[in-house]
Amino acid sequence: MRNYILETVLVFLLIFVTVSIWAKSLPDEFTPALSHHSELNYSSLGSIFTLWAPTAAKVKINLYNNDTDLRPIQTIFMKKGLQGMWTAMEKGDLKGKYYTFQIQHKGKWLKETPGIWAKAVGVNGIRAAVIDLKSTDPEGWTNDVRPSLTHHTDIVIYEMHHRDFSVAPNSGIQHKGKFLALTENGTKNAEGLSTGIDHLKELGITHVHLLPSYDFGSIDETRLSDNRYNWGYDPKNYNVPEGSYSTHPADPATRIREFKQMVQALHRNGIRVILDVVYNHTFVTDESNFTLTAPGYFYRKNKDGSYSNASGCGNETASEQPMMRQFMIESVKYWAKEYHVDGFRFDLMGIHDIETMNQIRKELDKIDPTIYMYGEGWTAGASPLDESLRAVKKNGLQFPRIAVFSDDLRDAIKGSWNDAKAPGFVGGTSGLEESLKFGITGATQHPQVNYSHVNYSQAPYANNPDEVINYVSCHDDMCLNDKLRESSPFNTKADQIKRQNKLAQTIVFTSQGVPFILSGEELFRTKKGIHNSFQSPDSINEIDWHWKTIHHDLFDYYRNLILLRKQHPAFRMNTQADVASHLRFLDINQKCVVGFILADHANGDEWKDILVIHNGNRQPVEVSVPDGEWMAVVKDGQINLSGLGNIENSRITIAPVSSLIAFRK
Repeated sequence: MRNYILETVLVFLLIFVTVSIWAKSLPDEFTPALSHHSELNYSSLGSIFTLWAPTAAKVKINLYNNDTDLRPIQTIFMKKGLQGMWTAMEKGDLKGKYYTFQIQHKGKWLKETPGIWAKAVGVNGIRAAVIDLKSTDPEGWTNDVRPSLTHHTDIVIYEMHHRDFSVAPNSGIQHKGKFLALTENGTKNAEGLSTGIDHLKELGITHVHLLPSYDFGSIDETRLSDNRYNWGYDPKNYNVPEGSYSTHPADPATRIREFKQMVQALHRNGIRVILDVVYNHTFVTDESNFTLTAPGYFYRKNKDGSYSNASGCGNETASEQPMMRQFMIESVKYWAKEYHVDGFRFDLMGIHDIETMNQIRKELDKIDPTIYMYGEGWTAGASPLDESLRAVKKNGLQFPRIAVFSDDLRDAIKGSWNDAKAPGFVGGTSGLEESLKFGITGATQHPQVNYSHVNYSQAPYANNPDEVINYVSCHDDMCLNDKLRESSPFNTKADQIKRQNKLAQTIVFTSQGVPFILSGEELFRTKKGIHNSFQSPDSINEIDWHWKTIHHDLFDYYRNLILLRKQHPAFRMNTQADVASHLRFLDINQKCVVGFILADHANGDEWKDILVIHNGNRQPVEVSVPDGEWMAVVKDGQINLSGLGNIENSRITIAPVSSLIAFRK
């Protein structure tokens, strides 16, 4: 008994000293100077609770036996310390209990909240849970390692939604719509073709980009039989996996363990994991966890006091506020360390300030510099934060080693995102040649690009090619197949749409930068013409794995495009200087034709020169090329890395709506 008492005293003495040192280090503007912040520090001997609530008059903790009881079993009033920090200590083992914080603000008790740092929650994320995180580690977790990655330009990203990828009846996957779907090997469709994680390996991608997988607010985890669908861009608890993707949402440990199992399985299969993070806004505003702990602090407001709305979702967070910045930094670090996440895609990154994004990059570099960061370099509306301070695309040179999406290349290839009927380069539209060249050079400075003729940007925004994401479709707007059908000036027969599809992705995969595809594009995916499927049913969003059987020619084309890129480093140069030196555009004075040569063993490639010509016209074109013995590997919608025949003349014909890729040694 004496030893137990002594151990308990020592634990709480250590906790008290830690909190005291921590509080004294806080600057005057209420900024917690923590490297690792948590509102609960758990021990089997006792727990310490902390909450940053600088404007609260009183703060209490409500302890519950479970996440459904109406009344707490105990209420603990917290003590106010320095710089807005409140603390409370409770002896004994609280594992298995649930808790909420509640603050008194301006004479009124606000609603209960699990706090902003909750790392385990009950069903629907209403109450935080006391668990031992170590107990959630799957077997072998300490030996889990990131698959090797030399350069960010080696990355090939595959964006997926958990339900889309596995929920179809013909997926052959047992855990449909769950984290565990990505742990199942050997799954096949009805015709015996690989699905699931085996499909990803066969395709050859290096990274899966998971749409929001933290705890979000739009799905009722107690009514999963309703089969409601949402993309998840409605954050509730940022540091906890979403319960609807687990097999047991009511058990706080299950969602954590199964997310780790998913990461572990992907890593074992050579695939890295990117998490889509949405720090720019919250699902609700007045009753968000941010507001219920520090009202008014975490959000930007207009001059009239109303909430600003650059997110288009009712509010926008204020990353320039020290505590919001700290929260974002620590949250990202937590996912990288606790869950071994390998990259982060920042939704509407243009809302965040440049300094915050640079600090996140700096902190992730301390963990592993191969962790990748990218985001949308724009907002969905006006923001009160001056644009010069925000991580928008035009300011990209100010946040190195963080990539932005190239909407310039995207819309040049397929046509405007906001006009379904507007065709792009692959639809035969001329005048987009310079926008294509801008994308081909990875949005870096190149002497042969006329920036005054680029569709959206008048100057480069990437220091080096790894700072741009090249893509033609993502979860937003129409998928590629649907957009091409809607905008095609040609007939809409499948074989003609496929020609445009192949040309579009050939441009993406032969451009400098990081290629990105939406899941299912390799299978000729359709969403039946729906532009914004964020809450459409599975019948619209799911991947029908029968598509792999009937469109296997397209799958093989994508697979070989990825293999071509992997085998030939000329397509993935790492510096702006190398791109400017080795990538030379051909002088082709024809509309809707762009050609270039990757010269002189670019980036150490075994091929001396690589010739690439894209023809978006409905008819064949003749192009003059340098003399020499060229061997074609992509020609007229076909791809064969062993060769498709020699090119013997200096003037060659490029088939309609297709690319030609050839090399000489």
